[in-house]
Amino acid sequence: MARRENPEINAGSMADIAFLLLIFFLVTTTMNVDSGVSKKLSEKPPADYVPPIIKQKNIFEVNINRNNELLVEGERMDIKDLKEAAIAFINNGGGDGKVEKGVETGPCDYCSSVRRDDEPPTSKASSDHPNKAIISVQSDRLTEYGTYLMVQDELLRAYSELRNRLSLIKYNIPFVELEESYKDDKQNEALKKKVEDIKISYPQIISDAEPTN
Repeated sequence: MARRENPEINAGSMADIAFLLLIFFLVTTTMNVDSGVSKKLSEKPPADYVPPIIKQKNIFEVNINRNNELLVEGERMDIKDLKEAAIAFINNGGGDGKVEKGVETGPCDYCSSVRRDDEPPTSKASSDHPNKAIISVQSDRLTEYGTYLMVQDELLRAYSELRNRLSLIKYNIPFVELEESYKDDKQNEALKKKVEDIKISYPQIISDAEPTN
């Protein structure tokens, strides 16, 4: 009696199909990317560095406690009101005309033109000049990351709005559009000077203090 052989199955084509499916899923599958805040860390100062003396009125204190409650200058505040409070502080320009270490700290000559009618007038108790205004953010180690991001976003929006206002007044174009134009034409020196002018007028100075326990 003849011995029957088991039929062989050609699996080569199945391997090819599996490989193609793997490539398909790798190409089409979306992966979650962690969001964050872009920060440029300062360089380590030299050993003989003496930190400058900063007036308390030039510091805008923003605190977020472990219950995700916002305290601004010691007073409770809703996050939705933070942007306007930051704008009033940054754009105060209440300098008294003194000269400190060769740098004039006089009144801001463009702040009044940028200030809206419904915003607070200049106060001697607030920042001397936009280039001296420092926003200090301190959170708790138990503060939710989402709340921290919302606070940072409102502060960035404050700077963005002030820059847009000044750019519209000086160059008849919002700063976001001016910046995009420069990104598309990096060789344009005129655009570069305009972008730098607005950034120098409203430098973005946000400091993160050590979180509390």
